Amino acid sequence: MTTTHEEPFYKRLSFNLITLALLALTLYLGKGILIPLFFSILLATLLLPVVNFLQRIKVHRVLSILLSILISMLFIVGIVYLLSRQIGSFLEDSDSIKERVTELIQSFQGWIDDKFNINASKQNKYIKETTDNIKEQGAGVVGKTFGTLTDILSFVVFIPVYTFLILFYRGLIKKFIVAVFKNGKPGKVEEILYESRVIGQYYVLGLSMEMAIVFGLNCIGFLIVGIDYAIFLALVAALLNLVPYIGMMVASLFSMLITLVSSDTPSDVIWVAVVLAAVQLIDNNFLMPMIVGNRVRINALVTILGVVIGGTLCGVPGMFLAIPGIAVLKVIFDRVEELQPWGMMLGDDVKEEKAKKKKPIT
Repeated sequence: MTTTHEEPFYKRLSFNLITLALLALTLYLGKGILIPLFFSILLATLLLPVVNFLQRIKVHRVLSILLSILISMLFIVGIVYLLSRQIGSFLEDSDSIKERVTELIQSFQGWIDDKFNINASKQNKYIKETTDNIKEQGAGVVGKTFGTLTDILSFVVFIPVYTFLILFYRGLIKKFIVAVFKNGKPGKVEEILYESRVIGQYYVLGLSMEMAIVFGLNCIGFLIVGIDYAIFLALVAALLNLVPYIGMMVASLFSMLITLVSSDTPSDVIWVAVVLAAVQLIDNNFLMPMIVGNRVRINALVTILGVVIGGTLCGVPGMFLAIPGIAVLKVIFDRVEELQPWGMMLGDDVKEEKAKKKKPIT
């Protein structure tokens, strides 16, 4: 008679936590290599139906991949061009904005003097000390800026190359992944790959459609209110909305601040907040469920934690990649028996059991 000894719970939990820690360390140390690769995988996943369509109509394999990448690059360049044009028009009015900021600072200093008895000279002294400290850290700021520009350059260069190679060798990559897990069930591995690809397509395409609709709604709202730089603020808010939860908070603060320094009517700031709140309400309750659907079902707690952890490990790109990454992990966890509790924790399927009413004893 044979007996099976199940591994203790704490050993399984320790192994899972160590694995997650190693993954986080790998992301942090190798983000310069992995982040462009992850974006390339997302882009390749999105372009795969286009490549397949072009190949079905007898377009050469290499040419179909190049055409798909070219179309996507033109779309991204169009967004960057529109944003740069709006930033240029915003900077043209920098002198009037500086005057408005000076007026606001003076009125704010007067309010501080009245409430806290700190005169303007002391306030200017504090500001000067802060400015001197910033100047002393200028070299570090320049270094970080150079590092950011280097990251952007690596994105521009490597993402199209990686995307082309992933699409070109997609069959080989699939065979490799299936062969690596040959001791398991090949059908389950292929199912995970298919579901992960579908989630990536739904997420990226859904976010693109959502961004366009949010941009349109923001434009309409800001134009009705009659604020300056309506298109610029609407585009910035739509782009920041790509980062769940945190992005819209930053967009709201930024839009309200720009409106405050550019408008003579203080109530415009409140109306900007109202417009952004209304659009966010529509987005959360109608656009996301309709466009993205039920493919990416991650609960709010895990979403916020994922965005924060992704931002801590990999910066803004990590915040954007957090949600599709967690969604792919959920697909894997749901299909591996030992990891199913983790998949359940990531999901948002909350079922409240109604308490049974007991009949009184008579």
